[in-house]
Amino acid sequence: MHRASLVLASAAATAALAASSPSTGSATATVSASLIPIPASVAPLPGSFVVRGDTAIYSPADAASGRIAAYFADLVHKTHALTLAVRRLPPAPVAAAVPPRASLPAQAIVFRLDAQAEGASPESYQIDVSPERVLVSAREPHGLFYGAVTLWQLCSGPAADGEIALPAAAISDTPRFRWRGLMLDSARHFQSPEFVMRYIDWMALHKLNVLGWHLTDDQGWRLAIRKYPRLTSIGAWRVPAGEAARGDIDPATGRPRLSGGFYSQDDVRRIVAHARARYVTVLPEVEMPGHATAAIVAYPRLGVTDHPPRAVPEEWGVFTNLFNVEESTFAFLEDVLAEVMQLFPGEYIHVGGDEAVKDQWQASPRVQARMRELGVPTEEALQGYFTQRMGKYLEAHGRRLIGWDEILAGGVPAGAVVMSWRGVDGAIAAAARGHDAVLSPAPTLYLDFRQGTGPDEPPGRGEIVSLERVYRFDPVAGPLAAAAQHVLGVQANLWTEHVRTEERAAYMTWPRAAALAEVAWSPAERRDWMDFERRLPLEFERYRALGVAFSADVFAPPRKLGPWDRRMSQDLGTCTAKLVLNLEDDAPLTGARAVFLIDIENPCWLLPAADLTGARRLTAAVGQVPFNFQIGKDIEDIPLRPPRSAAGELEVRLDGCEGAPLAVLPLAPAADNDAVTVLPAAELPPLSGTHTLCFTFTQRSLDPLWAIDWVQLSP
Repeated sequence: MHRASLVLASAAATAALAASSPSTGSATATVSASLIPIPASVAPLPGSFVVRGDTAIYSPADAASGRIAAYFADLVHKTHALTLAVRRLPPAPVAAAVPPRASLPAQAIVFRLDAQAEGASPESYQIDVSPERVLVSAREPHGLFYGAVTLWQLCSGPAADGEIALPAAAISDTPRFRWRGLMLDSARHFQSPEFVMRYIDWMALHKLNVLGWHLTDDQGWRLAIRKYPRLTSIGAWRVPAGEAARGDIDPATGRPRLSGGFYSQDDVRRIVAHARARYVTVLPEVEMPGHATAAIVAYPRLGVTDHPPRAVPEEWGVFTNLFNVEESTFAFLEDVLAEVMQLFPGEYIHVGGDEAVKDQWQASPRVQARMRELGVPTEEALQGYFTQRMGKYLEAHGRRLIGWDEILAGGVPAGAVVMSWRGVDGAIAAAARGHDAVLSPAPTLYLDFRQGTGPDEPPGRGEIVSLERVYRFDPVAGPLAAAAQHVLGVQANLWTEHVRTEERAAYMTWPRAAALAEVAWSPAERRDWMDFERRLPLEFERYRALGVAFSADVFAPPRKLGPWDRRMSQDLGTCTAKLVLNLEDDAPLTGARAVFLIDIENPCWLLPAADLTGARRLTAAVGQVPFNFQIGKDIEDIPLRPPRSAAGELEVRLDGCEGAPLAVLPLAPAADNDAVTVLPAAELPPLSGTHTLCFTFTQRSLDPLWAIDWVQLSP
């Protein structure tokens, strides 16, 4: 995507380096040109080391170091087709715990564990590149692994005749934050175990070390629990939204085909073991007390109402379904957490706690009676009781609870960690109470938002969260500067309501997660947006070599359109910005689908500054999307314009959205088509000058919701 622009940017970056004056700064930039995240310290030295096909890699005899050396060799092979032999270092002299540098193999790459190596963290490392050898040193294997990643990035430059010239340098590096995370939502859309492991691989190459794994939600329960098999036999499957999916009948059942999937416990063990080899901790998230619909469908006794939901929903948004607070339900949740802890050995277990709407608790006589039994005065305090009870259970088993920032409202266990997503206020409040926090603010670190404005952007939330916006996020700005000791780090979240495929999951993540990696790893004073941008072309070449889908929007030229060019919905403006989404059509079932930019709470579009001189016809393509959104009482405020006919109309107005329409396009030709329909063109009266066109639909109900795919003026 945008290949020509990327080549130009790469050439410009190379020219800028070549034109810079011979100074320490330019030499440092040359060494660092391929490195993301930027290391803490880079000191250029005279000369270079040449990696050839016969260059050997040496590592200590321990198994971890051997795996790291082999991992580095495999990366070089994948990206440069060089096969480097991996050998063991000869034993150190008896008197020396670490082989002296003079005794190390020459013209080789050497990995070495050194208990006296510099660095305040187990993840710290040093790399010394000289004409004699490359030496990667660290106190612990964790740091040696990250040294291997940086050395591989140093090898990213062009290879001439199968040789890679590494500029001589001394690199010393250590992380800024200990928590450098991504969250992958596998509940809304299921990803294969193989994709999850590839995602972990890509994280490791950016020194990201925590995978938050969102495994349960209203729309799906993805983790097999032996004691409760219906959680996955029932809770992992749903019928997708829309008429197209409802009409896709499975011959085996005579019912609409189900979509979904789940991870067996063997799958999880394999993924966790793979993550451990990449020095990534997998943090499971099991939502409670809200986002519980799939579990309640599987086991209705867990719900609050007398008529619990009977099917896993295909709707997005916030449901009112909560777990009840019976002792049997707490026993169920403890059973679930017991199996979760057997599978995930990390210190933390995420219990969600967000968006727990209390309507059902308030309306339930039984819940109200339980509150009196427990001595809990309010529903907010009841969630606090719920969270503290789960926290005590985890603590009794040597684990710590982590939850979204809503858990602060009802009180949290003493050792709990707060993940601040509603801005940074949750982290500020947590630190004030003595709790550690992870910063994960929406929208800046929410990867389901669009990266660019172009019509080729995949589905997601409508607001733009650009690469630069992520890069410029400061985790300890403002009040948090005085409470930095409580900031464990940062995490970006990929929610997948609108991310249906694995390729899109990768695209929405990279390179924004590379920006996050530099925020989380590199010293604040080393970060520089323009320098980061100059380093991206080589990063993108690594992505291509490894088969990573990514966005190159950062190098996209501005989109220029003439007066008669087709305007996609993404080229139009929305009349308001209440809840803007870049929504995918639900049809066709296979193949490419249209993507519509639409404010679902006010479906209204604007074409500003349109030169109507000579315009005689207007053509539009439209589609229908299911209104599968739980938005509470806001649904009552969505305007519905009365239709003139059974199918409705697309109305076009001049310089405003009220009054008599300039043109009316009947929707009857599109009424029975689940995909995009080009409507017959409307004739326009003679007009001149620049005007704003407003587009709205008439319809009697919200489901399905009409949407514009494109509009076009013609003479």
